Amino acid sequence: MTRSTSRVPAVELAPSPTEPLRLQILSALALHRMATTGQLRQMLRPDSSRQLFSRVLNKLRATGFVDLTPLPDSQRSRTHAWYLTAEGARLTRDLPVLRGRPPYPITSSTAASLKTAHTLTVVRSHLPFAADARRLGHEHSPWDWTPEVSHPIGESERLVADAVMRYTVIDGEHRRMLRAFVEVDRTTMSSERLAVKLIEYARLYHYEAQPVGRRRPVSTGPTWLRWYPVYPRVLLVLTGASPARLGDRISDLQAMVAQHPLVAALAREVPLGAAILEDIDEQGASGPVWVPLAGGEPRPWTSL
Repeated sequence: MTRSTSRVPAVELAPSPTEPLRLQILSALALHRMATTGQLRQMLRPDSSRQLFSRVLNKLRATGFVDLTPLPDSQRSRTHAWYLTAEGARLTRDLPVLRGRPPYPITSSTAASLKTAHTLTVVRSHLPFAADARRLGHEHSPWDWTPEVSHPIGESERLVADAVMRYTVIDGEHRRMLRAFVEVDRTTMSSERLAVKLIEYARLYHYEAQPVGRRRPVSTGPTWLRWYPVYPRVLLVLTGASPARLGDRISDLQAMVAQHPLVAALAREVPLGAAILEDIDEQGASGPVWVPLAGGEPRPWTSL
């Protein structure tokens, strides 16, 4: 039985210079929708113990701010995914670290069970980038990965990227600010539908919204300039099948780049790459695992 959250003042969980772990966990779940205990630990404090995270999460559950859903795997019956309750989502709505971010919390067990597999795979895709940043001295925090970012692409259609990543490479006194759209494919859609995603990114690259009331077209520049100084590179992360089958899907993506004029034009201006998630886990996101979709040998994502 959980006790009422009405007796727990919001100020108790307000940001502080020391950033209490409970606040970091709530913020991470608000942004990433859902995560396992192990994923939260890797994301926030990899040097801390799993027991510490379990203790804090269980306290948050007892006060009604988070809940959990078992993973749909009989072999991992003791593993759960955590998500915010409606009360937890309300509490985190105005946190400074989340200001301006689209709120898409998962606040019920039914919603959690429907979204578990894809959401956790997106979180899993993020963790190697965060680990590389810590190891290499680059700048990238849990808040530099924003899931489910939507953009208009014309004709009342929208492109929803699985995530937008911000990452700063630091080499001595030189800083290189990078952005990437990240698409995670679990082999749940056809290879053709996956390749069509590249057409949507090409449409976003060329899309220019017209001011309301204008009879003649007036160029206001590409719409993406509202959010990005440079169009983000496009990274596709593939999993859920054998290496041979995933290799075939990457070949299909390369064929789309070669054959579709709009995508080919995008590839001339924007780095496009694909990698297998298991390779990223093994070699790191900065390893030579990214296949350039315009052709060439595998390389780090920063060198596409």
